[in-house]
Amino acid sequence: MLEQLTYNAKDPLLFNSGFFLFFIFIFFFFYQFLYKKKLTRVIYFTIFSLYFFYKACGFYVSLIIISAIVDFSLSNWIYRVNTPAKKKALLFFSVIINLGLLCYFKYTDLFISIINDAQLGRLEPLNLVLPIGISFYTFENLSYTIDVYRGQFKPVTSFLDYLFFLSFFPKLVMGPIVRASDFIPQIRQDILVTQQDIGRGLYLILGGLFKKIVISDFIYVNFVQYIFDDPARYSGIECLFGVYGYAMVIYCDFSGYSDMAIGMAQWMGFKIPMNFDLPYQSSSITEFWRRWHISLSSWLRDYLYIALGGNRKGKIRLYINLMLTMLLGGLWHGASLKFVFWGGMHGVALAIDKMIMDIRKKFFNRRQESEVRSPKSNQELPTPDFRLPTSKLSNLTSQISHLLSIVFTFHFVCFCWIFFKANTFDDAIIIIRQITGNFNGKAFIPMMQAYTAVFAVMGIGYLIHFTPKGMQLKLENLVTDMPVIGKVALLFIFIWLAVQVKQADQVMPIYLQF
Repeated sequence: MLEQLTYNAKDPLLFNSGFFLFFIFIFFFFYQFLYKKKLTRVIYFTIFSLYFFYKACGFYVSLIIISAIVDFSLSNWIYRVNTPAKKKALLFFSVIINLGLLCYFKYTDLFISIINDAQLGRLEPLNLVLPIGISFYTFENLSYTIDVYRGQFKPVTSFLDYLFFLSFFPKLVMGPIVRASDFIPQIRQDILVTQQDIGRGLYLILGGLFKKIVISDFIYVNFVQYIFDDPARYSGIECLFGVYGYAMVIYCDFSGYSDMAIGMAQWMGFKIPMNFDLPYQSSSITEFWRRWHISLSSWLRDYLYIALGGNRKGKIRLYINLMLTMLLGGLWHGASLKFVFWGGMHGVALAIDKMIMDIRKKFFNRRQESEVRSPKSNQELPTPDFRLPTSKLSNLTSQISHLLSIVFTFHFVCFCWIFFKANTFDDAIIIIRQITGNFNGKAFIPMMQAYTAVFAVMGIGYLIHFTPKGMQLKLENLVTDMPVIGKVALLFIFIWLAVQVKQADQVMPIYLQF
């Protein structure tokens, strides 16, 4: 019994853990009796959150308490001092403390490796274990103190409220990255959970479980991991479908976890913004980043890209800022060349996309000006034309162009995923070499026969993803409007299904390592 209640490094507490069912049941059982008492609710929630974090990463729970103390104190200090120089110095200190802690765990071994490789010394790697969730709550701390510094948010005066915000367990381990200005005002409000909230929360939780356990874990364990572990053994077509598989794995893994977090928060009476919006339906890389990991991309935009100057210092500087933002975004994912390359590729693509948008804008502006200067004469006689009407032809051309743009954007994202997922940069090159030089299309049928179940699940995943949003909203409304007995039955059916297809060994969420 004691082993079940204490931290186990081999079996950390996650949403897809068996113990989590027990944890969340106990939480809601007592929560219903005390959620109306504001102070008691905050204390109760904070204790549960810290315990959840302890079960997920052991005594690293102390880090979140220390960082809460530091940023709560500094933000109030920034708010109280009157001189801009002191405010800036305190903000600088906060940034150094937060990024210093993050860099220590993420990049110390990288620096040691660089020193050793350059023969500047001989240091032993520390082999540090990255505390779960540190990237997410570090970004929340930073956005909080920066907002206070900018005068956009008044700091809380209750340390308990700040610790509650930072440790709120549904989003603690893998986000979404929540802004203090969105969340803290909810802490002391009356909790009101409507039938709509229950239904939408249920839809998100079940959908998230389905994506994580039924789709992502199944595809990864039974196909994708083999390809990426030793790509040289597989033909180009197998590698290509391994990449398509990984695109679905990472989406369902991360968005599934985010959806569960948002759904649980909704059941508890808190609103967290959505983190994914069908990103593979994007027709440009700019649109992709508005739909993928929205909380991170908007954070990078507001606190890094704009801080670098954004688009305020000319076109060249804008492109450089996009590149720098994405390079640092890549580095945030890990101290490795492959992540930097992944970020750099997206930075280049964003810059090119921005150039194309500017050229299109100029072209359409000129055409509009030309049409205004030279209006068509109403006296022109119609000429016989057997082609499609201009409006229909234009719509058809536009739809084909839009479809091709989606296909191109999806394949560019997949190309970048190769570097993101491959064990090393060299492995990524091998995968690309296999696809371009050893494709072997004849292996398609044997591959489908060998992995029929995997490709069936992959097909279901893509079918769901490319289903129009309107149909998905109708399904959400159907779940939301179900009677209580229907919701309970649906919940048990999904739990049963998840148990049936759950892998023997727990598959760790991909973004747990970031």
